Amino acid sequence: MKLICSSPHMIWLWVMMVGFTACNAQNTRHQPNDGIQANTLIGDTVEKLGTHLWYIYQDKKNNYWFGSNGEGIYRYDGHTLIQFTTKHGLSNDSIRQIQEDKTGQMYFSTLGGINKFDGKQFTLLPVIKSKEWKLDSNDMWFYMLGKKDEHGPYRYDGKNLYNLQFPDHYLHNEFYQKGINPFFSPYEIYSIYKDRKGVIWFGTSVFGACRYDGKSVKWMYEKDLTIVPNGGSFGIRSIYEDREGHYWFCNTQHRYDINLEATAKSDRLQYNKIKGIGDANVFGGNEYIYYSHIVEDQHGDIWLTTWSEGVYKYDGHHITHYEVRDAEQIVNLVSMYRDRQNNLWLGTPDQGVYKLVGNAFTKFNP
Repeated sequence: MKLICSSPHMIWLWVMMVGFTACNAQNTRHQPNDGIQANTLIGDTVEKLGTHLWYIYQDKKNNYWFGSNGEGIYRYDGHTLIQFTTKHGLSNDSIRQIQEDKTGQMYFSTLGGINKFDGKQFTLLPVIKSKEWKLDSNDMWFYMLGKKDEHGPYRYDGKNLYNLQFPDHYLHNEFYQKGINPFFSPYEIYSIYKDRKGVIWFGTSVFGACRYDGKSVKWMYEKDLTIVPNGGSFGIRSIYEDREGHYWFCNTQHRYDINLEATAKSDRLQYNKIKGIGDANVFGGNEYIYYSHIVEDQHGDIWLTTWSEGVYKYDGHHITHYEVRDAEQIVNLVSMYRDRQNNLWLGTPDQGVYKLVGNAFTKFNP
């Protein structure tokens, strides 16, 4: 079975990379909850993108934003490339999410907090600790992958940013007795997903996935979704509901049919497993693969991004494999993004960003 990381060593490398960034967050962050940053510089014009570009986002004005791990944010308007870092008001140069609200203001989840950008200056949103869970269609949800001791998501209602705490998982005591990954809380959030009904899902590092429907938070746990066969914790890095209502959780072994009626009567999610996609012939002798990101294109095809095995496309019948290389070197992948023109992009840990051109992913150089 192929994993997003091709060996336990590579899984550990990924954990170390995130953990190292988290440990160094104090070196670049401003004081927490200090409101509008004093520095209001607009950014530095630069000639080229950095290399550690994990995430891509296209805003309503068709500007592209590239979030890095340690290099701040880049904005490209089709002509000029601008770099924003802590010297321009960012709380930290490691970016974990990029979002936009209905008014066009940008939001960046960093290891130093959640920053709002109005085009002129960055604001660090003050955090309110809360156990009051709410669900509104206009809410924005955030996480800070790699920030130690995280125990729940951040919900922004347009006025206040609430840091919520997950209810204890039903395996809480058992897992803590066994010991956990020292870099993360087992409740560390790897992914947030809003399904077709507007329900919010959270993928965690150790405790599997949970679903919040506005009434209750309920957990599910499957060992193969979290603990890889060769050792180490993969976590729920991607969640997706397909057009048939089946859920995909970060590997191709199974899909899941959630039984909402039974779930309403239980303290945890109730579901049935459905056979996944692919086989040993498709995945190079391995029964299934782990993937970090899943994207549906305008044709309804599903794209899966792995760490070192490139990208797979599933059209409902066949699976096509796309290698991603820089000359002869395999390019490791962090994320995938579909823009407003239906272009597909890849974020990488140290090779910049790639874009699908024709039938191949090629490095993007603005």
